[in-house]
Amino acid sequence: MAHTLNWFEIPVTDFARAKRFYEAVLGTEIGTVSMGDSTMGMLSSDPEAVGGAIVQGEGSRPAADGTMVYLNGGDDLAPMLARAAAAGGTVVVPKTEIGNGYGYFAHFIDTEGNKVGLHSMA
Repeated sequence: MAHTLNWFEIPVTDFARAKRFYEAVLGTEIGTVSMGDSTMGMLSSDPEAVGGAIVQGEGSRPAADGTMVYLNGGDDLAPMLARAAAAGGTVVVPKTEIGNGYGYFAHFIDTEGNKVGLHSMA
């Protein structure tokens, strides 16, 4: 097994708003796919990487508690965290060193009310 995690979904209520937010945070365009009654914004479609999407549809309810997804913050998560704040998110844990050589993390609340983490090694 290459990865413990192979797919994640971030629930959204306002798809257009969430798509704009995550495009700003990630600095990339998000492709949209309809699957039945759900609309998905593909955050990653690389078959060699962990994939994920923002999802609007039945049963997709944003939450700031429960399971949390950590997005790859690249070489330094600070620019991505700044883009999250500028795009309407709220930083709830600033860039913080984990210690023991594990890098750094931060948390933000997205425009939908989800708490999301970022991780980077620097």
